[in-house]
Amino acid sequence: MDGVIVGAALVRDGKLLAQQRAWPPHHAGQWELPGGRVEEGETEAFALARECQEELDVTVTIGQRVGTEVPLPGGKVLRVYTAALISPGEEPRAVEHTALRWVGPDDLDDVDWLPADRGLIPDLRALLA
Repeated sequence: MDGVIVGAALVRDGKLLAQQRAWPPHHAGQWELPGGRVEEGETEAFALARECQEELDVTVTIGQRVGTEVPLPGGKVLRVYTAALISPGEEPRAVEHTALRWVGPDDLDDVDWLPADRGLIPDLRALLA
């Protein structure tokens, strides 16, 4: 799984959860989907559930892939999956990021996404439809 980054399309009430980067400096302030690196011995689903626990302090179930694989610098790839809160009343919190926001389908274009996430906007919009 070397070089695989997983992202969560976490949807609630027709809106998608985005988190604002605190670092590195050239990406600080930009928005991304929750997620991170798949570690040695992990499945993509396990890694994504772990990352959501670490970054958002929530427990999620992982669903289907969203869109196509997105090439990243350094030969890595981003794979995004749907995710749902196991406890719908649970509120995600920004553990490692500056802020969180729920983004509706009409607001997707107005968010300053990281380049990799921006490429998935059509798929994310379809997911929210």
